[in-house]
Amino acid sequence: MAKIKPAPEPNRGFVRYLDQRLKKEFGDRVPPEKRPDPLDTLILTVLSQHTNDRNRDRAFAELKRRFASWERVTASPPQEIEDAIRVGGLARQKSERIKEMLEEIQRREGKLELGRLCSLAVSEAREYLLSFKGVGEKTAALVMLFCCGLPAFPVDTHILRVTKRLGLIPEQTTADQAHRRLEALVPEPAYYRFHLNLIELGRHFCKARKPDCVGCCLNAKCPKAFRIKP
Repeated sequence: MAKIKPAPEPNRGFVRYLDQRLKKEFGDRVPPEKRPDPLDTLILTVLSQHTNDRNRDRAFAELKRRFASWERVTASPPQEIEDAIRVGGLARQKSERIKEMLEEIQRREGKLELGRLCSLAVSEAREYLLSFKGVGEKTAALVMLFCCGLPAFPVDTHILRVTKRLGLIPEQTTADQAHRRLEALVPEPAYYRFHLNLIELGRHFCKARKPDCVGCCLNAKCPKAFRIKP
């Protein structure tokens, strides 16, 4: 039986070690010069619910193909939006959510764009995004980090699982709670890289059912390594 490793103390020194080890394994991650549009990304997150990335992207591409602008989407009946995004699943619910969101942005901003979001303070940007129906902590953090370069740390199912196994957050931590805990623990300059590399680790090695501990680059420091039964 493998010897049980003590859980490492969740401190920034340990996080820096993990970040550098993942960087060596999966490479550095640098934000693109041209960041994604905040409104496009917000709509993408609606389309991503309960589907895979491929169908999400197909639904988004068809939505953009059929409608020349977000203004045209707002002016269209929900049935037309629903038809455009059907491949992504839950088309009726998502079409209603998209239309409501666009109408609310138009009302607040006077136009259908969210560029102003990137000039807000972190707390203000998060509060603004969370005020939309259906937008949670993960979506808000994704838009802030990827579109605006604001210091936010998105937590998806892979990151939640991996950081619990590594002892960075307690087992009972919810996804919403994990955002704040990890933002306090991970150095801000590493948010972008550490987020993407943890997802890479979770997808290919630290899987939910059959983790590949042998191939994992963090097995020497992981307290759960070789101890998770299939």
